[in-house]
Amino acid sequence: MSDRDGKKPLGLGGGAGGRSGQVKQSFSHGRTHNVVVETKRKRVVTPKPSAAAATGLRANTPAAVASDPSKRPAGISEAEMERRLKALAAAKAREAEDIARRAAEEKAREEERERRRAEIEAKEREEREREEALRLKAEEDERRAREAELRAQRKAEVTAKPPERTSATTDRAAAEAAAARADKGTAPRRTPERARTEVERDKGKGRGGDTRREGKLSLTQALSGEGGRVRSLAAMKRKQEKARAKALGQSHRAEKQVRDVQLPETITVGELANRMAERSADVVKSLMKMGMMVTANQTIDADTAELVIDEFGHRAVRVSDADVEQVIDSVEDRDEDLRPRPPIVTIMGHVDHGKTSLLDRIRQANVVSGEAGGITQHIGAYQVRAESGALLTFLDTPGHAAFTSMRARGANVTDIVVLVVAADDAVMPQTVEAISHAKAAGVPMIVAINKIDKPTANPQKVRTDLLQHEVVVEAMSGDVQDVEVSAHTGQGVDQLLEAIALQAEILELRANPERAALGAVIEAKLDVGRGPVATVLVQNGTLKQGDIFVVGEQWGKVRALINDKGDRVSEAGPSTPVEVLGLNGTPEAGDVLNVVETEAQAREIASYRIQAAKDKRAAAGAATTLQELMAKAKADENVAELPVVVKADVQGSAEAIVQALEKVGNDEVRVRVLHYGVGAITESDVGLAEASSAPVIGFNVRANAPARASANQKGVEIRYYSIIYDLIDDIKAAASGLLSAEVRENFIGYAEIKEVFRVTGIGNVAGCLVTEGVARRSAGVRLLRDNVVIHEGTLKTLKRFKDEVKEVQSGQECGMAFENYDDIRKGDVIEIFEREEVERKL
Repeated sequence: MSDRDGKKPLGLGGGAGGRSGQVKQSFSHGRTHNVVVETKRKRVVTPKPSAAAATGLRANTPAAVASDPSKRPAGISEAEMERRLKALAAAKAREAEDIARRAAEEKAREEERERRRAEIEAKEREEREREEALRLKAEEDERRAREAELRAQRKAEVTAKPPERTSATTDRAAAEAAAARADKGTAPRRTPERARTEVERDKGKGRGGDTRREGKLSLTQALSGEGGRVRSLAAMKRKQEKARAKALGQSHRAEKQVRDVQLPETITVGELANRMAERSADVVKSLMKMGMMVTANQTIDADTAELVIDEFGHRAVRVSDADVEQVIDSVEDRDEDLRPRPPIVTIMGHVDHGKTSLLDRIRQANVVSGEAGGITQHIGAYQVRAESGALLTFLDTPGHAAFTSMRARGANVTDIVVLVVAADDAVMPQTVEAISHAKAAGVPMIVAINKIDKPTANPQKVRTDLLQHEVVVEAMSGDVQDVEVSAHTGQGVDQLLEAIALQAEILELRANPERAALGAVIEAKLDVGRGPVATVLVQNGTLKQGDIFVVGEQWGKVRALINDKGDRVSEAGPSTPVEVLGLNGTPEAGDVLNVVETEAQAREIASYRIQAAKDKRAAAGAATTLQELMAKAKADENVAELPVVVKADVQGSAEAIVQALEKVGNDEVRVRVLHYGVGAITESDVGLAEASSAPVIGFNVRANAPARASANQKGVEIRYYSIIYDLIDDIKAAASGLLSAEVRENFIGYAEIKEVFRVTGIGNVAGCLVTEGVARRSAGVRLLRDNVVIHEGTLKTLKRFKDEVKEVQSGQECGMAFENYDDIRKGDVIEIFEREEVERKL
């Protein structure tokens, strides 16, 4: 087992000897390098073995030793051998990791060098482009300077030769001749003598030869860049007319044009002058004559403006701010322009009755898997083509109690309502609410009895329960269609689509696709990459890319249209749901979209609506009388408030959350929503929450990095939710903490006064007998005389014999003294009780 020199094999430690060395061996790419042997006394470097020696060494390698126990060195146990083999394997693994790490670092350095090289090349290219632009600009400036110098030189040459004056008689005769020729419409025959006279006269005036080409631009002048700016042909004609009128002695003055000036409630002086087509200086002069020192940018009222309009001879037409919306005129569609359109079908019903699952079965999709908690919390709009080829538009509404406004909005824009009722659950509160919305909107209903594949399904019970809400289905001799379906198995889905197509055929739905688009906002959100996005259901007309529109308090220009499948389209016809990009802000869900002609009209309408909304909010929040103001302030003092800031992913969810939170509370506590909106939580939201000591609620949104840092610094709590009822439950629990605790009294005993003693320094002390329960020093007491409470307070002392005690049991005697009360008599009864505080919940 030993080599020639009596040493242990390479890679194996010594045996029992205490001075044995430690051998280290490195392997790289299958080649054995120099072996370093370290001992306590010296460090010996063994050279790389030759080929023959390597052959002998391979016989003593760790693998050979492990496979053949007879080759194991003497004095080394099997456990020690295994430990050393593991150490050697670990060394190999570390070396492989070092090689991989070095390769990765080299690759990263190479990528960094490539990136820096690309940046340097880009900078050099930008520098070259900048130098080229500067060179071109310098050449252009030099060319313009040369042209300006030539024009100045030419002008100086012209002014250096002033025209000679001719006699007034000659000028008058020439003007009369020109007027005569203009009146006759024909020029006199030009004789050689007359032509020679005109040339000499023109030379005498300094104009030189023929003047017919004066002021006209020739091809040579245009190509050479000479000549500069010349007067227009219209200006020359006006000059000729003035000269003719002056020659004939006529004082021609243009007739003043009377205009109809639209006059709003307030108007600036400059805008008033613009509408009258008068100079602003003249309007300001007129107002100064009235005693008003104004400028062109100041605002005046309608009465003053009307006086100015009358003074200038125009007619004032009073208009109100609401007249700006008259551009959104209701076009009366002719019968020959109407075309059939797909029906708009809204799926409504109670939560977890299978509305979205049924729509998934119709669309062959899986929407419900993407909803948090398995419940729908948004309105979804989809288009489906049935097997018969009919195109149907579906709206899926949430069934949770908080989404009442969404269901009402869905019923208002729909043609047909499909009421989904679970066969194993029957009619529930949101089912009744959906029936009410459908009846209020006046749209027909189709009852879809879902989950009939379940063993506990009872469709007949559903039909019977619907009778209580005046919904009589066809199976019970009514006029409402009912279909038994299963979203899980697909049973009855074809019959449901047939029923929808039949109802749509009865309604004869038609629209005019050639008019300006009119639609309703189903949902709106603030997308990080795309900005404000609105899901719009086009109800009439055709919405095209590039259209300018106004929707609620927002306006915009259609930058892109995206259908329910995520594809970009160029236009959307009636009954088509699309996502609209290009708004200047996020509209409210339920707003109406109208297409207008110009951007100025859209801006004006949006500004008017914003101001009207501000006035309405101010009027709603203002107290009309001093008594109301004082009553409101007093009521606010007695009510504890829990302020919150709400941010949601879409406008509909934000609206539903705010409405649900406003219902939380009672006469003692309420939830106050400081601000709500859509989009990510920003620093301004955190600042508002910090100023009001309020938490920030994020529903399906997250805070950006600056907002998170600001919240950690200011100690503002940010809570994230994806399910609405979890949010409402947490807010209820937080609001319950503001309620004052309920105090309950537990009676623990009675004591009867047997005698009254006067004690110096203490006062009257009652000698009592505890007749029932127990008397405690810490408890509250009431003094009863003839079963009437005459005092309520606490004990000053409770003694048993001469000792102060904490409590006295029933049947024992004791001494009691009241705190700040001495009117006690023999025969009075002391009622002993304890107070307990109980937390209240909303």
